[in-house]
Amino acid sequence: MEVNTIEKAREIVYRWDKKPENIIEMMHDIQNEFNYLPHDVILEVSKEANVSLSSVYHLATFFNAFSLKPKGKHQVCVCMGTACYAYGAPKIVTVLEKELGITIGEMTPDMNYGLEIVRCVGACGIAPVVSVGKDLYGKVTSSGVTKIIKKYGAK
Repeated sequence: MEVNTIEKAREIVYRWDKKPENIIEMMHDIQNEFNYLPHDVILEVSKEANVSLSSVYHLATFFNAFSLKPKGKHQVCVCMGTACYAYGAPKIVTVLEKELGITIGEMTPDMNYGLEIVRCVGACGIAPVVSVGKDLYGKVTSSGVTKIIKKYGAK
């Protein structure tokens, strides 16, 4: 682990006063900082916050907000709920895979984009829906995919 990474992990733990009851908040901060929960950082947080490594991994695998593998800087998610599926989400996925040069669950080599499917985002009235980070796009068409992706940097 790089020194800067150790320092960042410690900074996060100390921000939460090293209190074990704040472990989930620490993990959210780590996820936001690194776009996933690196093993070495989890080890450091476990040690500094005095929380067992198995407990930290239990939380990391229980909550969908956490990932143990790197995700792209911009996480692109396509809703595959019933309405989105019916209104063309599978075609949107195909276009995104071609546009980004990756498949579901992968990340672009430049680590700029990750591609995932989600079950439902609760926006059935604007199906099909694509989210990029915290941004939500509704009534997405195949031709609109390129425009969305370009907003987050050239591919």
